[in-house]
Amino acid sequence: MWVGKLVRLSGIEPEMWQAHIEAEFDVDGARHSYQVPFPSSRFSDYRGVERESLKEPDGHNYRFQIEANHPREVVGSIVSRQADPRTGTFTYGLHLFPGHRRKGYASEAIILLCRYFFMELRYQKVTVSVYSFNEASIKLHEKLGFVQEGCLRRMVFTQGAFFDELMLGMLREEFEQHHADYLQDY
Repeated sequence: MWVGKLVRLSGIEPEMWQAHIEAEFDVDGARHSYQVPFPSSRFSDYRGVERESLKEPDGHNYRFQIEANHPREVVGSIVSRQADPRTGTFTYGLHLFPGHRRKGYASEAIILLCRYFFMELRYQKVTVSVYSFNEASIKLHEKLGFVQEGCLRRMVFTQGAFFDELMLGMLREEFEQHHADYLQDY
């Protein structure tokens, strides 16, 4: 269920702390995901990874590490958020570490997460927000079958300018239509 052709999703492993900590220095990744943080100590970063590895799911909200199958290494993380079983909607955040982008890992991690939520937990819709300057993420989500549902104007400030936040969504039926190959052997 958690394994695809390219990646597998698993819990955060404390022994993989080095990969997660190196991601903290990924300024472009941080800028595309939320904001550029203040620097922190390696010890503090290690403790953060350790705390994350001990967390139990909060309802259906959970952070997974993304591991490449060949070679076996941590390449990023994906977190389900705002999972509401009553309405059947959820969102997620994704961070692929430098050197592991544009290899299909993000696509498959998103598909595996959505497959679980749609086919096991009976969710009916996923949404994701993407900053308007993140053209790679916009193209990725459109390729996966997401459609733009809204635009929040001037929601983020980075590199000296304001940018919009785009809201993209996909229904369960659209997922099934776009990703039938991931449902055949499921």
